[in-house]
Amino acid sequence: MTHAPLVVLGGGPGGYAAAFLAADLGLQVTLVEADARLGGTCLLRGCIPSKALLHVAKILNEAKHLGEWGIDFTAPRINVDALRARKEKVISTLSGGLAGLAKRRNVRIISAKGSFLASNKLRLERTDTPGVVEELTFDHCILATGSRPAKIPAFEIGSPRVLDSTTALDLVDIPESLLVVGGGYIGLEMGTVYAELGSRVSVVELTTGLLPGADRDLVRPLHKRLEGIFSKIYLGTKVAGLRDTGSAIEVNFQDADGANERKETFSRVLVSIGRKPNSNDLGLENTKCRLDQRGFVVTNDRQRTDDPHILAIGDVAGEPMLAHKASHQGRVAVEGLHDGTAKFEPLAIPAVVFTDPEIAWAGLTEEQAKQQGRSVEIATYPWAASGRAQSLARTEGFTKMLIDPETDRILGVGIVGPGAGELISEGVLAIEMGCTARDIADSIHPHPTLSETMAFANESYFGTATEIYKPRVNKS
Repeated sequence: MTHAPLVVLGGGPGGYAAAFLAADLGLQVTLVEADARLGGTCLLRGCIPSKALLHVAKILNEAKHLGEWGIDFTAPRINVDALRARKEKVISTLSGGLAGLAKRRNVRIISAKGSFLASNKLRLERTDTPGVVEELTFDHCILATGSRPAKIPAFEIGSPRVLDSTTALDLVDIPESLLVVGGGYIGLEMGTVYAELGSRVSVVELTTGLLPGADRDLVRPLHKRLEGIFSKIYLGTKVAGLRDTGSAIEVNFQDADGANERKETFSRVLVSIGRKPNSNDLGLENTKCRLDQRGFVVTNDRQRTDDPHILAIGDVAGEPMLAHKASHQGRVAVEGLHDGTAKFEPLAIPAVVFTDPEIAWAGLTEEQAKQQGRSVEIATYPWAASGRAQSLARTEGFTKMLIDPETDRILGVGIVGPGAGELISEGVLAIEMGCTARDIADSIHPHPTLSETMAFANESYFGTATEIYKPRVNKS
């Protein structure tokens, strides 16, 4: 048995960010990760490989639409092996870089599956040396074990034709047809990839709209575009059962109320119904940590659990399950241990859906404002009035601001359109800095760019946007 002052359990975006910062601050750090490579779900089998494939999908889509400009290409020949190899190269490059950074910082890495024997003791089942089990005591442990795809027992039929978000990224082949079960961001992103590669993609969603929980105004342009990319979109529909016929998957559909049953067959089915925290099988019952009803580890604003030796960050510590939230919480946890001052109290955590068009939002949403009974004014700027959007032939987007009518302070930002994920950071900064609509409107933005729409949306709040006519309201 050995001892470590600080242990980080999990080598994903939150875990390695915490470990690296702790080392930078002079702490002795041990990072325990079951996988042979650092990076966690995001890098190894999530956001990084999916965005690499979405880049390919975007290029394929743009090539199709260049016909509108009088430029035609022959149909692409897709080498799946080369595509898969390129995706793996991206992963290897980034994970190898993390390993090098850990070495330079003298972060000790142990390849093992860890579980708690007590509040200050871990059992380490080595993954690099099968059969070897060790024990490690610590002063503090930062729990960063992430999450995994949620599963429905009825869909666990033991068929390789039924995929989850991890196996879908393996890109074994390009199926003739694919059903995506779940209209959330992961399902829509992967559905977009397969559709652009040549599959006939259908999506089924139990609720009445895609991306449940997202602003309906932002979803509307995306839904319209996806209707031209996907074969079918079933809303208010549930999947009652799956059966492998030997050559395809037979899917039993029902209306949300269980009526109107019908069947269709698909080459593959991707089940994407969300994620669950990796909080089970960790021995947390041997600690003072507390779980909520959904299995998330309960923490305070310093990422501390009910156990004085253990902190928790990232997906395992609650929603939203986003890599950048995990990284920020990792820094908060370490800074709290270092000088006790840091707190996790963001005013805005950005969310991005990397479909085409992209959707991004931060801060207060219109639905949240209604639920809270909060008075807000909404200012929008249609990208049809943007010279840059017109030049790209992508005028379906718009920028939306939620503004406090008493103070003119920016409360929320929503964007739909190409590159929305790159634009939302200005909105995050505006919310965090307490900017007013006048601050953004009076900040000179480069022309012609899509970033201008941030300023123009705020100009429209005052009734002074140049490229659109909106009657002036009584604003100073």
